[in-house]
Amino acid sequence: MHIHILGICGTFMGGIALLARAAGHRVTGCDANVYPPMSTQLEEQGIELIQGYGSEQLALNPDLFVVGNAISRGNPLLEEILDRNLSYVSGPQWLSESILRGRWVLGVAGTHGKTTTTSLLAWILEDAGLNPSFLVGGVPEDFGVSARLTDSPFFVIEADEYDTAFCDKRSKFVHYRPRTAILNNLEFDHADIFADLAAIETQFHHLVRTLPRNGLIVANGGEEALKRVLARGCWTPVEWFNDIAGWQAIEQDSDAFAVTQAGKPVGESSLALAGAHNRANAVAALLAARHTGVPVEVGLQALRRFKGVKRRLEVRGTVRGVTVIDDFAHHPTAIEVTLAGLRKKVGAQRILAVLEPRSNTMKLGAMKAQLPASLAAADRVFCFGKGLGWDAAAALAPMGAKAAAFDDLDALVAAIVAEAEEGDQVLVMSNGGFGGIHDKLLAALAAMRA
Repeated sequence: MHIHILGICGTFMGGIALLARAAGHRVTGCDANVYPPMSTQLEEQGIELIQGYGSEQLALNPDLFVVGNAISRGNPLLEEILDRNLSYVSGPQWLSESILRGRWVLGVAGTHGKTTTTSLLAWILEDAGLNPSFLVGGVPEDFGVSARLTDSPFFVIEADEYDTAFCDKRSKFVHYRPRTAILNNLEFDHADIFADLAAIETQFHHLVRTLPRNGLIVANGGEEALKRVLARGCWTPVEWFNDIAGWQAIEQDSDAFAVTQAGKPVGESSLALAGAHNRANAVAALLAARHTGVPVEVGLQALRRFKGVKRRLEVRGTVRGVTVIDDFAHHPTAIEVTLAGLRKKVGAQRILAVLEPRSNTMKLGAMKAQLPASLAAADRVFCFGKGLGWDAAAALAPMGAKAAAFDDLDALVAAIVAEAEEGDQVLVMSNGGFGGIHDKLLAALAAMRA
């Protein structure tokens, strides 16, 4: 079958393309922004990419169009597909019907930590010899790709609550029908599609309603929103983590931690990822893996060998003693826990936080009042405010001289480099490419050496 994918260079749709190609289909695709690294990854797999959404692409005559959720009514190619009554389907629906059916699906849902926890879970199963298929919204260092298809019955998937497509406003994850589900946390986000937290809780409850009686829900006991979700009805066994009466990770020293159940020691491990939130992610992954038959002690050993995930406190380089770090954090809670994890790791070294409020929720200003508190652990804060519908400088005013906002990327880079001193950690946080700021910073720091 020939499949043509609209919006192919997004992380999720790019993963769909890789899975479809591995399943033996001919795959082509288009996007408004065809550029590396996704374009390179896809082209290496023999997938033809087209820039833009011109209606002339109908001449490819595919058997099916798969439409990403970035595609809206008014898109010229989509409008032609609809006018001609051609076959199309959303990415999550195609995945459910063509790949996931008949498999043991392990879905990882939550406002934060989905990519890391999905990667941890896939790695534990891999290290245990179960050879899982997976689709992750990032690139796990242990695998080097965001998606793969194997002959294993197990499929690990990042279960996103964002809407499915222009024609299906349910959350993506209701299509996946997992047998094992991690409910990692739940806060208000995606202000462009959800009116309030209650609306997101309803979508999570829809997910819970799809789980079988012989399944398992692994839920964060520290999240009142998740307790409300499960109180609306649950037909599946639940194991709680991050909970004194359930499973917990207890920090020991450096990267080491102990796992307890109801206060009783279970085992010890270590993790290359900093922060209490990542230790909680690891416990959730251990419990989900245990549901497939992987003993906890085997999972604890696997955690010691986990390499991490690109764009999660990923060191991009060190120049003049200044380390530039890339992280995907873009929600105030994620920003706060990321800074806390880095602070624990680097101690008294200065942290220069560099933020691009790029998500739709951030652009709408729904979280702007929470930013000063979330950035409090940083020694200096630099915010790129171009294109926002609100005043970044005003939002950060409670931080006084500690924070500054810029509308020009070059001016932002210059200000950071002028401030940076040997030993500083420059933490860049964005859910996008941020104009290549990481390489710009490293180049500017290197130029100062001359």
